[in-house]
Amino acid sequence: MTHLPGIVVTGASGRMGQMLIQTVLASDKSQLVGAVERPGHDWVGQDVGVAMGGASLGVVVTDEPLEAFTKAQAVLDFTAPEATLAFAELAAQARAVHVIGTTGMSDEQIARLEPASRHAVIVRAGNMSLGVNLLMQLTKRVAAALDDDFDIEVIESHHSNKVDAPSGTALMLGEAAAEGRGVALGDVADRGRDGLTGKRKKGDIGFVAIRGGDIVGEHDVMFAAPGERIVLRHIATDRKVFARGALKAALWGQDKAPGEYDMLDVLGL
Repeated sequence: MTHLPGIVVTGASGRMGQMLIQTVLASDKSQLVGAVERPGHDWVGQDVGVAMGGASLGVVVTDEPLEAFTKAQAVLDFTAPEATLAFAELAAQARAVHVIGTTGMSDEQIARLEPASRHAVIVRAGNMSLGVNLLMQLTKRVAAALDDDFDIEVIESHHSNKVDAPSGTALMLGEAAAEGRGVALGDVADRGRDGLTGKRKKGDIGFVAIRGGDIVGEHDVMFAAPGERIVLRHIATDRKVFARGALKAALWGQDKAPGEYDMLDVLGL
């Protein structure tokens, strides 16, 4: 009988879901105890290892998340906003750490996580990688050091199947830049340019979204002034960096008090 923390992965059939499963299986610090898919999905009722094209793992894919969560100490969730909100309520009932990598959540949806966080640990981040979270800290410090003679642009690139823009990571970087300047991102964000937009407004933080091919994730923060530019960059070439970060968050949360946390808390930044 193992005493390793049990992990459930939601959205098991997805590209990220399968990566999370592989990461848990490869770890000597956790065990896979559940895999969840939506009702009617082909994988429901199958052994998840077989469904992924490999050997049996003894874990059957279910469409009953609460049943799976009650057997687990943590839930890894990279699904969709409304699904994540439903999972948050169930994870709180099971007192399981809920690690949320879901992007595209509105401020209203994020606020709806608060009741669940009174009963369980929630770790939510638009990006789980160590490098991106370091980039956030650098962005905040550079923005604080430079005045608004330097225009700030956040440029992000992702694969053609990504459904939200700007990316959650881009918004995190924009928030970091705004915090460094002592302003609210909602007051200075420029998220769409098309046609005769006029000159750039001084002090705005601009966002550019590129979609194409199989780009995993690239983020630049550019500080541009007359005669010089500073560019901070992070490039992810493998989704494993997000999966490893999510598992790290799940293990970190095991002895923490209920509440909402992010990867800066997990990494001690």
